[in-house]
Amino acid sequence: MTRRQILVCLDKFRGSATAVQACRWLAEGIRQAVPALPVREAPVADGGEGTVAAFRAAGYRTVPVRVSGPTGEPVAAELAVLGNRAVVELAQASGLHLLPGGRTEPLTASTHGTGELLRAALDLGCREIVLAVGGSATTDGGAGLLRALGARLLDARGGELPPGGAALADLNAIDLTGLDPRLRDTRLVLASDVDNPLLGPDGAAVVFGPQKGADADQVALLEHALTRFARVLARRSGTDLSDRPGAGAAGGAGLAALVLGARREAGAQVLLTELGLDTALAEAGLVVVGEGCLDAQSLRGKAPIGIADRAHRVGVPVAAVAGRLEVRLAELAAHGIESAHSLAERAGSDRIAMAETRRLLHETGAELARRFG
Repeated sequence: MTRRQILVCLDKFRGSATAVQACRWLAEGIRQAVPALPVREAPVADGGEGTVAAFRAAGYRTVPVRVSGPTGEPVAAELAVLGNRAVVELAQASGLHLLPGGRTEPLTASTHGTGELLRAALDLGCREIVLAVGGSATTDGGAGLLRALGARLLDARGGELPPGGAALADLNAIDLTGLDPRLRDTRLVLASDVDNPLLGPDGAAVVFGPQKGADADQVALLEHALTRFARVLARRSGTDLSDRPGAGAAGGAGLAALVLGARREAGAQVLLTELGLDTALAEAGLVVVGEGCLDAQSLRGKAPIGIADRAHRVGVPVAAVAGRLEVRLAELAAHGIESAHSLAERAGSDRIAMAETRRLLHETGAELARRFG
């Protein structure tokens, strides 16, 4: 394999293309323009929606599982499994996109289904589990996740709390003695590019609650409830984990993972290592990165920028493709990105870019191929 290979590493274009589709469509445009040009497709994700699909593309098999959705209704989900290693994508069980009719349930949505996915991985004999978080509908501190694995959350009368973050305001005690004993022999990784703590101005309720439909009063209630949850957990375990980086990820599900002994790793880096990106870079003459919107959040280490940084370190040029570009090229250049291509700019509007993503990626791929070839 020569270094003239183009390595296509796109994340999802939310609402118009999965990561797998985006990579395929761009690669089709490259191949149609310059058929002799080698192209490798490596769809990526940063821990949210599409993570299991990205691992499937990396050689994992998928296992279907029926679990509880964020409001308790059954949903179809998948695990990615390779040997005794599994990848659990929180969004498949507790994702915002799973709420019926597009409604939001910021006070009552639960991560119980994510705990069911973890239990399913244990049932398959997996003892290395990556919990990829992102895109959640929940702000329950991972309470539902813990309950699905055997924990009990009790009010002052000894009764079980109802699901959701708001109910944690009435928490009096947590019983962890019933946690699945297999967890003690399991290596758990919290894959998250979010480093927010659980509480405070940078915490789960304040920063992410509004994204899940919480108004100002509901954010205040959730902050109070999560504070109560953290205090009771700290009293139970003897250690306060609420200020650890990543504790606030996925509405506080990160805290539950840390309670279970998880080690936090950047979601994008977990996938890039699994994809064997360093080997792929050694064979590449150009890397194409991108996602639906390249913005300031992307620059904080999301998958496209993580890949660009690694390519830049080994001297491989990088091009970026996005539905929308909301950062200056000078900012991207600091990460080794030499050119950037906006589908919205090519189409003339966001609406056309969303409706005609495949055509626009074909055209962009052809343009890159002619420049590179």
